[in-house]
Amino acid sequence: MQILASPHAGAALIGVAGYFGGGRVTGGGLTGIDKITFATDVKSVSSATLTVAIYQMGSCANSGVAGYFGGGFAFAASTQTKAIQKVAFPSDTKSVLSGITLTADVADLASMANSGVAGYFGGGADTSFNEIDRIDKLVFSTEIRSTLGIVLSSALFTLSAMANSGVAGYFCGGADNPVGNYSRIDKVTFPGDTKSTLFATLTTARSSTSASANSGVAGYVFGGNDSGGKVSGIDRIAFPGDTRITLTTVLSVAKNSTASMADTGNASYIAGGIPASGRSNVIEKFSHVTETMQTYTSTLTTASDAVGAFADCGVF
Repeated sequence: MQILASPHAGAALIGVAGYFGGGRVTGGGLTGIDKITFATDVKSVSSATLTVAIYQMGSCANSGVAGYFGGGFAFAASTQTKAIQKVAFPSDTKSVLSGITLTADVADLASMANSGVAGYFGGGADTSFNEIDRIDKLVFSTEIRSTLGIVLSSALFTLSAMANSGVAGYFCGGADNPVGNYSRIDKVTFPGDTKSTLFATLTTARSSTSASANSGVAGYVFGGNDSGGKVSGIDRIAFPGDTRITLTTVLSVAKNSTASMADTGNASYIAGGIPASGRSNVIEKFSHVTETMQTYTSTLTTASDAVGAFADCGVF
């Protein structure tokens, strides 16, 4: 997130680091966490690792304090999990929340955060691979989880989410069976946690996207799958008007199941995913100022998809 005046705290945000954790590889999953230090734009491998190899999780951060990986598919157990793992900033110490979990085992969910207040984990697929419409809320100050009375407009999995912190969060696209992909964008307004469905929609009905936000300015939805196959396009949702445009800037190649996080006001980083063949280790950097894309100098440690991602952008 760029050094810019936060609309929430009235102070300049100074981005610290972004994290890409876990992920799926052929025949397995990953426990490692890659870290990009924003001040130097250098990638390293974090000392923290996930407790088990996991992918298709939700991930979000209480910026300046900790990031959370929630749910996902635990490879060794061959099933979904409801555990919530925490990476404390700036020490990168990892723990598993004790006695606090998501409502039920779930994978292929999406998550976003009202930083300083709460994280939201929505949608996904349960252990019978049925889509769900549930939204769980993790209050950061107490690390207590509740299930919201509001739900997504329909039960979905492989959706993405991002937030205009302090104002609202957005759940974008997704799919169900048998209908297929959706272009719908559901909005959760803070702090009342009321849900509405935007008049604006994604350019096409798509799933397996990733999303991140330049908080206070705009959110971005990257790549995915639509009826024509893999997508390279980027949709922009302007805050606070909630209008959507399709950018002329695109990903380097069409791909789905990427992960993205943002150094707000500066850039979003989009990593991994599935292009035309195999899995990708490429990290792309999207400028929030110019809305142009470049290939980042380093790559993920391992080519993978369905990675979790969040960022420490200082205190909101």
